[in-house]
Amino acid sequence: MPANQPLIGADSAGDEYTPRRGNGGYQVDSYFLDLTYRVPSNNLHGLAVIAIRTTEPLDKLTFDLTGLQVSKVTVGGRRVRRFTARSGKLAIWPAATLEAGTALSVEVHYSGNPRPTRTPWGLLGWEELTNGAIVASQPTGASTWFPCNDHPSSKASYRFQITTDAPYTVAANGALVSHRTHGSMATWVYRQTEPMASYLATLYIAQAPWLRLPADGLAVRQSAVVPAALRRRFDHDFARQSEMIALFSRLFGPYPFGDYKVLVTEDVLEIPLESQGMSTFGSNHVDGRGGSERLIAHELAHQWFGNSVGLAAWQHIWLNEGFACYSEWLWSEHSGKHSAEDLARLHHRRLSTLAQDLLLADPGPRDMFDDRVYKRGALALHALRRSVGDAAFFDLTREWCQRHASATVTTPLFLDLVHSRLGEAAVETLRPWLYAAPLPEL
Repeated sequence: MPANQPLIGADSAGDEYTPRRGNGGYQVDSYFLDLTYRVPSNNLHGLAVIAIRTTEPLDKLTFDLTGLQVSKVTVGGRRVRRFTARSGKLAIWPAATLEAGTALSVEVHYSGNPRPTRTPWGLLGWEELTNGAIVASQPTGASTWFPCNDHPSSKASYRFQITTDAPYTVAANGALVSHRTHGSMATWVYRQTEPMASYLATLYIAQAPWLRLPADGLAVRQSAVVPAALRRRFDHDFARQSEMIALFSRLFGPYPFGDYKVLVTEDVLEIPLESQGMSTFGSNHVDGRGGSERLIAHELAHQWFGNSVGLAAWQHIWLNEGFACYSEWLWSEHSGKHSAEDLARLHHRRLSTLAQDLLLADPGPRDMFDDRVYKRGALALHALRRSVGDAAFFDLTREWCQRHASATVTTPLFLDLVHSRLGEAAVETLRPWLYAAPLPEL
């Protein structure tokens, strides 16, 4: 089978962008991950309890799992004797066929030394830091630390129970339920109730303190894990985060989760990364001069676009990155710097000097994280805003976020909403940005 040919059946979600990730035949309702991790040896012992519902008769269940060893599996409370964990897939053969519509629990005991996996987009997943560990999974790295259905269309609730060396702080998605120390170890429990895609599940383990950030009149609980040596720089660079949350809540609708955490590593990171209810930055992104302010806005905006409103398939990545990039411009405009119009003209000129061979609505797996997707997506949104006016445009963004909160979307779904609210002329404004390779005039 050619490498770019999607797998058919239970071993794949059928996404041509990530053909060997995701799985068919069932839906995941929830994950419970009970993990014990020793930092010095990078050793992980895990129990994953996965509640699923079958959507078709299945003789075999598959989950994505990379680089870890499985010692025991149960399905519906019964131990399974036949299973394999190789080539990025955990395959399980239950004792009897699972009928469509069956709700059951799958338990997987596993262990190993987690490490990132090599992908067309670089090394992804569990990564050791100088003093701790972090997870950066987008788009296909979640399988490096737990068995999962690793596709953005598969959203589920999560409960994390992480036991590690007591001097370390552990951050994970959702609300902190409990934290207790027992001897030289400590256990942290987090609950993420809003549905979350597996690539957004994140852990950060570091010797750095929690900071409670001012609420500034917002309903959102804000906190951060910041190395002590970076505290003054952080306080300067993130001083206007509450103002960003207030702006985006006005433009896009209420912040979609209960809390927002910022994680800062001692290590240098190539890029910051969003996860559900959290964003991660390297020490190089906290310079004390506000040099990464646009990135702070970008990752925050993903809480609406990408995390709450998710993707049905990676082909529609511009709906994440175009909106997040345009949010940078909206923040710049609000904060008295360059207007969105000025930034649109600047980036239009820059794009006009680059290859005109990208379809925004289907950029292909090689180019799904190309900067042209980000900037052209933002330009498409700016063109729409210019054509219909601010009131109609932001009414649209608020309805988009409200209607599809905790769900997944596609480009045609976005165009349907544009058509129903703004008319055919607005759709025609967007079409050349989405479906034609040449860069439209601005």
